[in-house]
Amino acid sequence: MADNPLVGAWKLVGYECKVGERKLDPPLGPDAVGYILYTESGHMSVQIGAADRPPFASPDPLGGTAEEKGRAANTYIAYCGTYELFEDRVVHHVEQAFFPNRIGMAMVRYYKLEGDRIDLTTPPLLIGGEEKVCTISWERVR
Repeated sequence: MADNPLVGAWKLVGYECKVGERKLDPPLGPDAVGYILYTESGHMSVQIGAADRPPFASPDPLGGTAEEKGRAANTYIAYCGTYELFEDRVVHHVEQAFFPNRIGMAMVRYYKLEGDRIDLTTPPLLIGGEEKVCTISWERVR
């Protein structure tokens, strides 16, 4: 992947979703934290979480209550795999994911790169019972 502008680490700087022209509240809150990594070998990984995720009462990662686990699941996005870069889009081939339904998917993201900022925009996706288009903005980590 010579001359690949995506290679590196990128920090989340914005996350916006719309239904049609109606702008929605940020899905993981206004202060979500995350990174996306692209390697020269064609691998990628992304993790995004709400900034205000409360810890479980138990220190045991398997010991949370059903409510704690549900809240944690609803405030975190993570997947990894390989990727293909095209002129106007990147396709993430998901090998492992927090949400198991994504495993095996080819997730298309249209990109706009300006300097050290990249916007990745989804095609319409069914999220929470509505067709949404989301744009996730990242800034290159130097």
